[in-house]
Formats: sequence, structure tokens, C-alpha cells
Amino acid sequence: MDIRPISTEEDYKDALGELSACFNNEPHADTTDGDRFEILLTLVEAYETKHFPVDLPDPVEAIKFRMDQAGLTPNDLVPA
Repeated sequence: MDIRPISTEEDYKDALGELSACFNNEPHADTTDGDRFEILLTLVEAYETKHFPVDLPDPVEAIKFRMDQAGLTPNDLVPA
């Protein structure tokens, strides 16, 4: 199995390309292809966590966003 760390944007794109081919026909666990798939997923996740961090939203803004999604108004929350 020729797997190496994802160090560059090109490595990242190559790994995504290989993974995308597997999503429609995901390899079975406990096979060589399944192991490769899981390892690549782990490497991509680690790269994305390091290079594309996602900050947690402001709690009030998160509540407002969810209220908007559900079509709620502040008055709808009064019973809570």
C-alpha cells in the first residue's frame, strides 16, 4: 500500500480524487481497499483540520440561525 502523509495542496487534491471514486462504491471493511479508504479518510480529515479550521459560531448567532431555519420568532421561545 503506497500511502504517505498529505503535505501539500496537490497531495490533498490527489487524495480527494481517489476518495471521491470510492464514495459511490465504498470498499468493504477489512479488505486492502477498505483499509486504504479508511487511512485516506483519516489523512484528509487531519489535513483539513489543520489547514481549514472551522471556528465555533457565536452561541446567540447559532440560536438565531436555527430559529430562522425553523421559521421561529422570539415569541415562540417564551414558553421555553
